[in-house]
Amino acid sequence: MKKIKYIALSLLTLGMVACENDLVEDLRDRNNVDNGPLPELTAGTADFSNYVAIGASFTAGFTDNALFIASQENSFPNIMAGKFASAGGGTFTQPFMNDNFGGLAVGGVRITDPRLVFGGAGPVPLEAVVGPVTVSTDIALNNPTGPFNNLGIPGAKSFHLVAPGYGNLANFPAAANPYAVRVTGNSPNASILELAIAQNPTFFSISEVGGNDVLGYALSGGDGTNPITDTTTFDASLNALVSGLTANGAKGVIGNLPNITSLSHFTTVPHNPVPLDAATAGFLNSANAYGAYNAGVAQALAGLVQFGQITQEMADAELAKRTITFSAGEGNAVVIMDESLIDLTGLNPALISMRQATAEDLIVLPASSFIGTEAVPGNPQTVNGVAIPLEDKWVLTPEEQEEIATATAAYNATISSVASANGLALVDLNSILQQASSTGIVFDDYNLNTDLVFGGLVSLDGVHLTARGYALMANSFLQAIDTTFGSNFEASGNLAKAGDFPTNYSPSLQ
Repeated sequence: MKKIKYIALSLLTLGMVACENDLVEDLRDRNNVDNGPLPELTAGTADFSNYVAIGASFTAGFTDNALFIASQENSFPNIMAGKFASAGGGTFTQPFMNDNFGGLAVGGVRITDPRLVFGGAGPVPLEAVVGPVTVSTDIALNNPTGPFNNLGIPGAKSFHLVAPGYGNLANFPAAANPYAVRVTGNSPNASILELAIAQNPTFFSISEVGGNDVLGYALSGGDGTNPITDTTTFDASLNALVSGLTANGAKGVIGNLPNITSLSHFTTVPHNPVPLDAATAGFLNSANAYGAYNAGVAQALAGLVQFGQITQEMADAELAKRTITFSAGEGNAVVIMDESLIDLTGLNPALISMRQATAEDLIVLPASSFIGTEAVPGNPQTVNGVAIPLEDKWVLTPEEQEEIATATAAYNATISSVASANGLALVDLNSILQQASSTGIVFDDYNLNTDLVFGGLVSLDGVHLTARGYALMANSFLQAIDTTFGSNFEASGNLAKAGDFPTNYSPSLQ
């Protein structure tokens, strides 16, 4: 059986044309302003003279599964800093990578790969298009010097940002983050929070703190290798961040967390992508394959009912879940492992906890290159996702999705409470993603949604944003700042313009 491929997609490449006058004219047209100029920009009660951003991947500008110069230039804090500059803002320094390939090395040994690009049928590694490249950003050889206003650390969880030594090369790889190593400079044991406080910021942003606390669990299919951070730890970490940053009277803005399972990393691969011919479907349904499994499950459940361990209703529901059948043609659901099923292996070791996926299950994006491959090349009876069930790491079941949703809601309750208690502007990123994943969200002349490549909001890795997505995020922060601190970025025509930011980067970008 042929290897399952990504759904065919088209690539739209948009040039970057920056013109503040166009933005002013567009805003005037949208609001039918024809009786005078827009108001002058004012900072309100905020002081943007020394702005520091703290967070994780989104803050850094991570996109297409990498960090690189162009993506950093289009990070949402850098976009905001450009607007702050017209309202008394100062220099905004970022820890720029050495190239536009992306990827990291340590002592000449590659530890992360270059960025993804569009390959005609979906995301592919840059090197599949342009050939081998040298990753030139080396955390042991050429880290930039700080201090840095952008302290976004891709991969950082909430507690990592307050942990000493998280950026110490001596602690890598066990307890240090390579992106953190690049920003600590002469203070390798300083926490990311301490690096921010040392700059005595007058204004700060906190974004996606807590995002990686659930994202790691989601990306691993909830298999337990990357557990969700408990709310007590998250609460303590967030309060430490805000207390430290506000200690000198600085004002700030914070974003809550979206429900990450709405991102295209979890919604692109269908639960039923398997095409089968009649002969293969017949074999899979036979007593030599899943027919025997189905009969064994029915027998084991009947025994449990007989001895009063479960009710007949429970047995019927379990049997309906676990009965595996295939048919000739398209649309066969993959077979998955599901630890929430009743454990029957004590009655029969062959009755492992597996079932066919339903529309409620989320298959992670990397599974698209794995489903349909043969565990034993040339043996069609070893096809992954068909003859061999997908491991837990490839699938988020409804129960695992609920764990993510519960943690996200708890984190957001804390974020809202902390924002209110400290007078911070609050950005409802959760609602923004909900809208983008349902009806789409209008940004100037574009309607952005979370579809992979076509949607314009989410980059090729299915998790992080495009440059245009980061511009939309920057505008959301600026609008929240207007509401809380009396600035007028929106009313004065000082929001980012969608057409100035691309949705894809060319493979030839140097």
